[in-house]
Amino acid sequence: MIRGLAFSLSVLLVGNAFAQTPLRAKVFPGAQSLPLMAGVQQGIFERHGIKLELLFTQTSQEQRDGLASGDFQVAHAAVDNAVAMVERAKHDVVIVTGGDSSMNELFAQADVRSIADLKGRVVIVDAPNTAYALQAKKILRLNGLKDSDYTIKPVGGTLFRYRAMREDKSHAASMLNPPFSIDAPGAGLKSLGRAVDLIGPYQATGAFVLRKWAASNADTLTRYIAAQIESTRWAVAPSNKDAAVKMLVERFKLQPEVASRTWDLLADPKFGLAVDAQFNLAGFRNVLALRAEIEGDWGGTPPAPERYIDLSYYEKARALLRN
Repeated sequence: MIRGLAFSLSVLLVGNAFAQTPLRAKVFPGAQSLPLMAGVQQGIFERHGIKLELLFTQTSQEQRDGLASGDFQVAHAAVDNAVAMVERAKHDVVIVTGGDSSMNELFAQADVRSIADLKGRVVIVDAPNTAYALQAKKILRLNGLKDSDYTIKPVGGTLFRYRAMREDKSHAASMLNPPFSIDAPGAGLKSLGRAVDLIGPYQATGAFVLRKWAASNADTLTRYIAAQIESTRWAVAPSNKDAAVKMLVERFKLQPEVASRTWDLLADPKFGLAVDAQFNLAGFRNVLALRAEIEGDWGGTPPAPERYIDLSYYEKARALLRN
């Protein structure tokens, strides 16, 4: 079982032969953050001239507010949050990498026999109008439920939702991803299906930044992304499994068997971490389509995805690694 979690990770790497650029990034405390944690521990960011301070967030709103105010420079979260920052908060942010498909599953209490049984129940989410909440709403719609048929309750990131479901059975369902989805069956919760199987491809975690900051710090951002790509490669390499599993055990206080099964999911390119943190354009089109349908943004017709992405920094980072 999951025994606890520290909510901050601040590692400053020093002592290099060349100047290091200080940078702060904020992520959710989940297995999808393994590449960044590995990149810090293995000195990968240091080798790319980045002195990285890695922080954990509790909620999407906290993370969006912090990026907008300049508390940190890079956010890693479901990229629908970047779209929400542009459309709702009118902040000029841009998505610069991919990361994963969310690896989400819809988990429910043991007494829930089917998705339709969630009628009249409470579904808990991080923020009610972004990302995985929209995934949940779409899945319920596909199973005959209207939004008014159940109650949405904001609780926070996946860790907090998982705890809430374990501690209060009135929290009937939520989207969970590793390592919490691995641990959940042992806590008496059951999966009602994987998100990508229920609603199709989905671009979840990615890196996004303020567009103005990116333009003014193009070299730093390119080196950061190069380090992220290299860190992702390290995290899923079979030769590094034992070290990666140990990292998951130590950072997230997991039992070794849970950490090992979590790594297996992360290393699955069809379900886990995207190869080289690539951006999934088809998955992002689905993100925009969900927001248009469920939130009514853009009058119900999703815009062109290019409005929210700039992969030129990513391509420069790939070229940097090739050279």
